Amino acid sequence: MLVPAAPGGNPDIMARALAQKLTVALNAPFVVENAPGAGGVVAAQSTVKSPPDGYTLFVADSGSLAIALSTTAGLAYDPRKDFTPITALASVPTVLVVNPELGFKDLKSFIAAMREAPNKVNYGSPGIGSVHHITMAVFLAQTKIQLEHIAYRGGTPMVDALLRREVQAAWSGIPNVMEPIRLGKLQPLAVSTAERQPTLPNVPTLAEKGLGQFDIATMMGLVGPAGIPPAVVGKLEKAVATALREPDMVARLDSLGMSFAPEQGAAAYRTFIINDIDKYEKASKQAGLTKQ
Repeated sequence: MLVPAAPGGNPDIMARALAQKLTVALNAPFVVENAPGAGGVVAAQSTVKSPPDGYTLFVADSGSLAIALSTTAGLAYDPRKDFTPITALASVPTVLVVNPELGFKDLKSFIAAMREAPNKVNYGSPGIGSVHHITMAVFLAQTKIQLEHIAYRGGTPMVDALLRREVQAAWSGIPNVMEPIRLGKLQPLAVSTAERQPTLPNVPTLAEKGLGQFDIATMMGLVGPAGIPPAVVGKLEKAVATALREPDMVARLDSLGMSFAPEQGAAAYRTFIINDIDKYEKASKQAGLTKQ
């Protein structure tokens, strides 16, 4: 089970929890292999080159299955035809966090200060083309502020850089920063979704702050290389659906701020991927991003 993140990142957390369940349900060992880099593209490329026998799976997200088409030059795969969708897993909203030493307690003061001092603050992302990167790009375009971008090989190294004060701001998946926020090591300013998040009930949405229709969250899902037999897909789909509904799994997702994905099943997830590609193509254009 390939994971496009370093250990401790959101896809890694999901993959390890799911691997334990599937190992028991299918009586076969599921091994998690971390392959971070390039916003998930590294793991995605490894997946499409694998035999379509159901023994190589990829815990993908919107970065590798949608955003990469708009941000990665010479992409070596087409998410619309080079994968076999198994099922969606969970939606992970992001939160804008900054170093407390900057002194900002609210979004308004942060935006005002950044407008007065363009490119004086660095922001981190888990890689070019990651959902965190595009969320910040859209945010910068809407607020007309400028920050310097530093890309890392996954969400965990990015958060580590925040805590080292190597970068001063970032949009991060909520699970990765819950503990630093609780300890006062990071200051949350806004969430990227249309509604407030239960795990951070006091953190406003961008829409509340006058930034219009801003609703971005990465969808994690399970895919394999193109051509996996329908019978194998059905077996995996059923086992994953059962695992995600087990009480301890539901509690785990809730505690981390992950939302159970309604787009369950191969057909629904395939449709979601196509729509996600369209969504992020528009977002990339809005943010003025070009392929790199």
